[in-house]
Amino acid sequence: MNALVTGRIHSIESFGTLDGPGIRYVLFMQGCPLRCLYCHNPDARNPNVGKTMTVGEVLADILTYKPFIARGGVTLSGGEPLLQPDFTCELLDGCRENRLHSAIDTSGAIPLAVSQPALDRADLILLDIKAIDDDLCTALTGASNRNALATLDYCETTGKAVWIRHVLVPGYTLDEARLTRLADHLTRYTCIQRTELLPFHKMGEYKWEAMKCPYSLKETPVPTDDEIKKARAIFQGRGLL
Repeated sequence: MNALVTGRIHSIESFGTLDGPGIRYVLFMQGCPLRCLYCHNPDARNPNVGKTMTVGEVLADILTYKPFIARGGVTLSGGEPLLQPDFTCELLDGCRENRLHSAIDTSGAIPLAVSQPALDRADLILLDIKAIDDDLCTALTGASNRNALATLDYCETTGKAVWIRHVLVPGYTLDEARLTRLADHLTRYTCIQRTELLPFHKMGEYKWEAMKCPYSLKETPVPTDDEIKKARAIFQGRGLL
């Protein structure tokens, strides 16, 4: 581990319970190549801002919480952590040296030629599949889904544990045919340990307003309980939930 490698940090959550198993230290890293219409951290997009920290500084902070996260671990999120591959790799090495479970929360948008070393080092990949339809993925995020699907294929070949995440956006991904196609696609993978269907929410809308950025989903409603139940049933019927 090279403790002197630096990275740009957006924020830290020292008691996370939603980003991997157990109680986790969640490091939100700065910078993201995507422009998701529903992004709840638009302030994490710019790779040139944020607090600069060394791997050693971050790891020292992580270790102050080790008694609390020993049965959970560390999750690198963002933004997109694989946009800072050197920092991510060194920090994952530090987690392994200190016997802490590690996870990467990623969109899979970074090409494997760049992301593979970090993927190999992590214990778990939280992979956000934005859309199974490439055209829809491009409309939602500004980028193709090809790298994300290639990331999943790579995890399958290496036996890397994966949790799939998929956001249910009314008018976009919250569609029976699209959800069925995604679920059918996912059934071919043995590396998937869990699938999480995340309802679209508006908790980050105020950030768009503060940044004076147009928010195109302002009139989009959050999914109803019945819509979420029907979406879950599609995945449950295929053994994915």
